[in-house]
Formats: sequence, C-alpha cells, structure tokens
Amino acid sequence: MQVKGINDDIQGIIFDMDGLLVNSEELYWKANIQAAEEEKLGTPRDAYLKLTGATVKEMQDFYHKYFKTDADRDRFIKRTDDLVWQWTDEGKLKLRPGVQEALDEFKNRGLKMAIASSNYEDVLQHFLWATGIRNYFDFHLSYLDVQKGHIKAKPAPDIYLAATKKMNLAKENILVFEDSSTGVQAAKNAVLKCVMVPDLMAPTDQDKQNAIMICQNFFDFLKKI
Repeated sequence: MQVKGINDDIQGIIFDMDGLLVNSEELYWKANIQAAEEEKLGTPRDAYLKLTGATVKEMQDFYHKYFKTDADRDRFIKRTDDLVWQWTDEGKLKLRPGVQEALDEFKNRGLKMAIASSNYEDVLQHFLWATGIRNYFDFHLSYLDVQKGHIKAKPAPDIYLAATKKMNLAKENILVFEDSSTGVQAAKNAVLKCVMVPDLMAPTDQDKQNAIMICQNFFDFLKKI
C-alpha cells in the first residue's frame, strides 16, 4: 500500500486499541470520575486525563498522590473496570470515526493487521467481540504477553518489537497507529513509522516530532492512500 508522504510500501499495520480503535479511553475517564465521586475523593475531573495512555510510573505517581492506602486504590480501579465492562455490555463502546472503513480497506488490500495493546487480555477480547472486529486481525498482543514474555510495557519498544517479529515483515514495511504520546514514543523507540490519531489529549510537540503524520481520524488517513 502506498501512502502519501511515506516512501516505503506498507504491507502490515499494527494498531493500539484503547482510544484508537474504540472510544474506551473516554469510557475509562467517565468511569474514573464516577468511581471517585462515589468514594468522595474530591479529585478534579480533568486529573484523570493524566491516566490516558499513561506509563506505569505515571499511573503509580497518580495513585500515590490521590489514594491513602493500596486498598482504596484497588477498590477505585476495580470499580472503574467494572463500570467500563458494564457500559461495554450496554453498547456504549463504539468504534472511533473511520475505523470500520479503514479496516475494510486494509483487508481488501491484503495487509497483515495486528493489535499491540497494554490492556488486559480479557478486556481486549471483550472489546473485540463487542465491536465485531476481532476477525480482521491476524493476531493480537496484550498485557498478558508483556507478563509472559517478561517484557517492558510502553513506552518501551518491546511489545512493538514482539509484534514486528510475529508479523514477519521488515520494519520499513510496517505502519503503526497510536493515539497517545506513550504509544507514539514506543513506536519511535522500536524504529517504526507511526501515524498518530489523537483521542482525548492533543498532540504534544514531541508527538509531532515522533509521528510520521498526525491525522484527525481514520477518514483523514484514508484520503492519503
């Protein structure tokens, strides 16, 4: 596949999931707010945006700042996860704009497709079944693979290097799609070309340097092929 602005022939695509393919980051954000209000934490609503695509250390720092005990933190996380699972079952999880059209186009062009996500395996499977897109992908990697493979989570390049190896294509023929700064940095660290499709957080100056292009949505990208 030829893409305007990219010289190499693209034969494989690796996607992040949360906030890129589906609107789950928005659901997690709303669930964070509801869980916090139930616990009467008094945390500013915009504080939870810092958890969007956060690194493990950033998440730990956030929890340390706002929760007195590990038990309080764990109860908050469980409530958040339970709400997102419930809302997914209620049909509130949606594909982001242009995702269905992009998946159909890439499939028709015979591209290899995979997901490299930092989310848990059961959540990833739940999202794929709920949105009906699971059969588009040749394989997926989740936090389970991070644990089993003893590899570091994003922004380390490990999960993208593992996906590249499994896809069995040269790096120059692979294109990554990400929505967060952490993910874009992970792709950059793996020396892979990355298209950023921002979700809740606007691109930073660093994102603009790291990403090969920034698209408003997948419809925007499809105009370039």
